[in-house]
Amino acid sequence: MNFELVFKELLQKFSEQNIRFALIGGFALHVAGFTRATNDIDFLIEAEDLSKVKNIMAQLSYELTHESLEFSNYWHPMAPLGCIDYLHARREYTRKMLVRAKKHKILENFDVPVLIPEDIIGLKVQSIVNNPSRHSLDMADIEYLLRKYQDELNLNLIKEYFDLFLWGEKLDEILKRIKDVT
Repeated sequence: MNFELVFKELLQKFSEQNIRFALIGGFALHVAGFTRATNDIDFLIEAEDLSKVKNIMAQLSYELTHESLEFSNYWHPMAPLGCIDYLHARREYTRKMLVRAKKHKILENFDVPVLIPEDIIGLKVQSIVNNPSRHSLDMADIEYLLRKYQDELNLNLIKEYFDLFLWGEKLDEILKRIKDVT
């Protein structure tokens, strides 16, 4: 996937349409200091902007491969344009994530809002609950972020995310494990 080309096209269109967004997924992890291979771009967008995003994706010849209230996924038949996934901010939690997002330089050319580590963790917890096959991958990401930013994180917000999914005890286990290692 030609990330630079895709970012250039999408960010220009988002700006023209006044679409509020933030990067999530692999690029957000990279900004937080954890780089792993990614083959798509993931965005959080306001649910109200979904029709604008659909129009943009159609203009750029992307095909909608899945859509639900929560997510939409697009694929382009030309490999360099790859896959784009959108999480639709409809609930209070995801809307607040958009507000807290901070601008970071991506690929040296683009200043883009990116979720803060606490919110990345929140989405990772949700991802595990929604798709248990992602447990190992997402839990490694969560532990990395907790370890790296342990003195800077808003643990109350993280606890709120874990409690939301009835995982409060798991957070305690992870924090104990991190403390024992350091």
